[in-house]
Amino acid sequence: MNPEQIGKAYDQITHLWESNDFDRNNGVEAHKRALTFVKNKGKALDIGCGCTGRFIELLLNEGFGASSISGIDVSEKMLAIAKQRHPEIDFIQADICKHQFTEQYDFISAWDSIWHIPLEQQRCVLTKIVASLRHGGVFVFSFGGTADEGYHTDDFMGPEVYYSSLGTNGFLHLFIELGCMVRHLEIDQYPELHTYLIVEKTN
Repeated sequence: MNPEQIGKAYDQITHLWESNDFDRNNGVEAHKRALTFVKNKGKALDIGCGCTGRFIELLLNEGFGASSISGIDVSEKMLAIAKQRHPEIDFIQADICKHQFTEQYDFISAWDSIWHIPLEQQRCVLTKIVASLRHGGVFVFSFGGTADEGYHTDDFMGPEVYYSSLGTNGFLHLFIELGCMVRHLEIDQYPELHTYLIVEKTN
């Protein structure tokens, strides 16, 4: 599946995030931990921002200015809801595999998002993300903490959705090669393999 197809799948299930059953604290503690490593609260980007705005709200509360925060998502309907919640934020509808960054960021988040891109695009997209970080910039993202790289699809949420991972060691090796310091690694929903990394660009 390509990102445009993923976007159309998410267009069908925005109600899952608008429901009272959705845990709006999901990922917040990980982001708070990541923000402790941020030295400059300049520009911030939320990749795969979705519709809840919970990380946008955290960034605002942590001292990032509204004009310096951006969100990007491939789902048109997710972004329509996000814009209603935070009309002051710059939201971009785009495929992260094709999107060209024009800014340098102090903080980037990609929570439960880039695991949807094709496996063969993972290294390229992550390299592009790290290149868009300022020196000392921090990146937090979640992934499937598998032993080996691979991909699968499932229809757990309704429409079929694609997931890929380089595997835990694959991600670690890549970030070290890209000149990043690994600040934190956690399997945060054990025994599920949901894992997140916090890295800082040091080169």
